Amino acid sequence: MALHDPFDANSSITTCNCGQHASQTQHDIAVGAGDVDALNSRVVETAVMRALFPQDAERRKFLSAVGASTAWAAISSLIPFGTLEAMAQEKGALEKKDLKVGFIPITCASPLIMADPLGFYKKEGLNVSMMKTAGWALIRDKVLNKEYDASHMLAPMPIAISMGVGSNASPTNVMTIQNINGQAIVLANKHKTNRDAKNWKGFKFAIPFEFSIHNLLLRYYLAEHGINPDTDVQLRVVPPPEMVANLRAGNIDGFLGPDPVNQRAVFDEIGFIHILSREIWDGHPCCSFAVPGEFVKQNPNTFAALYRAILKASAMARDPKNRPVMAEVLAPANYLNQPKAVLEQVLTGKFADGLGNVRNVPERVDYDPFPWYSMAYWILSQMKRWGYVKGEVKYKDITEKVYLLTDAKKYMAEVGQTPPKETMKKFKVMGKEFDPLKADAYVDSFAIKKA
Repeated sequence: MALHDPFDANSSITTCNCGQHASQTQHDIAVGAGDVDALNSRVVETAVMRALFPQDAERRKFLSAVGASTAWAAISSLIPFGTLEAMAQEKGALEKKDLKVGFIPITCASPLIMADPLGFYKKEGLNVSMMKTAGWALIRDKVLNKEYDASHMLAPMPIAISMGVGSNASPTNVMTIQNINGQAIVLANKHKTNRDAKNWKGFKFAIPFEFSIHNLLLRYYLAEHGINPDTDVQLRVVPPPEMVANLRAGNIDGFLGPDPVNQRAVFDEIGFIHILSREIWDGHPCCSFAVPGEFVKQNPNTFAALYRAILKASAMARDPKNRPVMAEVLAPANYLNQPKAVLEQVLTGKFADGLGNVRNVPERVDYDPFPWYSMAYWILSQMKRWGYVKGEVKYKDITEKVYLLTDAKKYMAEVGQTPPKETMKKFKVMGKEFDPLKADAYVDSFAIKKA
């Protein structure tokens, strides 16, 4: 029986290169779909076979006469496949080795920070300077001014920057989600007896930036309790490092902030955790690792090296066993400048809530790097709901330009991780389902929104 050339579209015979499986698909499953080395090997072998026998008829005739296994053995004795495979997998020369990476000193940035002391950047040939930055507007401006090559950004920021909302339009890409969950609504201690959000008219809340998941989640939470965030309360932009001081001074009644700011308010005995953000939307994105689109085009090999380093750091951060060590490494002034005890409570999920309870919530923060398209759809839906964008929103076009999901899948597989097959999923926010394919209907369903 003639053996099938898997790259011959005209052949109806079903087998694989090695001749041991009913189809090439089954062969790939057998060797492991995530086994990049095996797939690279097959690509090299097939390319050589095509070079030796350019005509499909010749190739089929040869395989039919000697069998696939014998054919590969004979060719392998003459051609150094190992060398060819090494050449195929060899990483290209880095276009730029010295990089400046911006970050805000919060636990959301743990993967990109940890990649520095763990040597993940250096292993990729990169010399990364970690640029500790005071606030998100400054992060945005330094990226736009090309002072930073890549940066820690709030999940909505690359979308807003790419659309020219709040700044000049500049294509900016999300490489990975830095963290999911990891936020909370914190109130001043004087409000311990006023925990019904329906009674919060007149409150002053801090948010870290207008284009933040914090702003969008707080608005959502308030609106679900009948409070219009644009007319019934004040929302003030306050950099995360200044939130606790403003709460202590009485300038604000509370904030929806990132960790460890939330836990620091409890540690300093000036506030309490009203609700964790995962109780609003479990699995929500918080921060991302972003890079200008121009950088990707000009430095493809450097971009790939940076991607691998960040993904390795994300895998490390996801493992609960590493959280206590992370707290110790991140505590010093050059990184988060926080007491180790505060960071341990955040990262392990065993924490005092300021209301006399010690809670155990291991999922308080996690570090899943996968940039789901549906995350961007929800962000865009809320930007439309609150008037940050007007008119028709081209969810698919914007999302696919900003979120580098295909690259994420590629580089996750390259470092031995298994990315999801899907690109979108439904989820619930405060019990209400979000279907990304019905985003406009979702926006229209809310009673409270921007007029």
